[in-house]
Amino acid sequence: MIGLLAAIASALSLHVALPGALLIADRGNDRMLLVDSHHRILWHFPNARDLARGVHLYFDDDTFVEPGGKAIVSNEEEAHTIVSVNIATHARVHLYGTPGVRGSGPNELNTPDDAYVLPNGTLTVADAYNCRVLFIRAHRIVKQLGTTGVCRHDPPRYLGAVNGDTPLPGGGVLVSEIQGSWIDDISGSGKLRWAVQAPVSYPSDPQPLPGGRILLADYSSPGAALIINRRGRVLWRYRPVSGWAALDHPSLAMMLPNGNIAVNDDYNDRVVVIDPKTNRIVWQYGHAGIAGTGAGYLNTPDGLDFVPLGLGDVPLWADVHHP
Repeated sequence: MIGLLAAIASALSLHVALPGALLIADRGNDRMLLVDSHHRILWHFPNARDLARGVHLYFDDDTFVEPGGKAIVSNEEEAHTIVSVNIATHARVHLYGTPGVRGSGPNELNTPDDAYVLPNGTLTVADAYNCRVLFIRAHRIVKQLGTTGVCRHDPPRYLGAVNGDTPLPGGGVLVSEIQGSWIDDISGSGKLRWAVQAPVSYPSDPQPLPGGRILLADYSSPGAALIINRRGRVLWRYRPVSGWAALDHPSLAMMLPNGNIAVNDDYNDRVVVIDPKTNRIVWQYGHAGIAGTGAGYLNTPDGLDFVPLGLGDVPLWADVHHP
């Protein structure tokens, strides 16, 4: 009976704008929030007790649930570090990078972006201005795409400044390069499978979709969320050029289980959900263009992850997978 009720609840949730909860990296407020469709905060870090113990975040640029649902990995972009936060205990573990040091030597990063933990425990990150994608285990680089400090498009040997490194099934990675607006599919063995120039000025965080499609954000103003194919043809685009509906430097677009698309609208201090059938915003957290710290407010959100909810709106952290 409980299983039946859970299945019914799951089916009903697919008909709402946000069929679960969003984990938001509220970068400007140095915090993470788990927010449901009713704008309730179900979990957050750090809390007052964490801060009193000196446990905190600094410029948390992205936030992704780690395999198994016990912790969250976050890259602190301006601190040039990557950390892991235990969801239950709020313990903060340093994973890589020297705090406050922008560099390319051992245990150094230059503006890390999109840190993920893979199912085998490997940490991967787009080391943006070192022009490389790193694979790290036990604080050591075990694999690298691109050549440190050589910034040009010739993957996998060379990469331009990298903005995204989305994991792919089979150990591959979907890389976005800022210069030239390239999207590169690189296999688990390190070979380039294909590359395409996206029709945007600043490609951000490409996400694989069924049928060889790619969902990405255009980190510009006015910005956009769009779906392209491997030849760069636009299959769908959301890009109002003015008014409340326009996006200002969106950094990540993610498709939800019901087909809606969640977007970090960074400089508008909000996260929105767009119905691609109507091209309208159907849900929002934050107030457009108004940064704040109180309930319902964000300050330059720059990362998100989708977390399904069970009965009683219990977060199903272990059910989060990438991609």
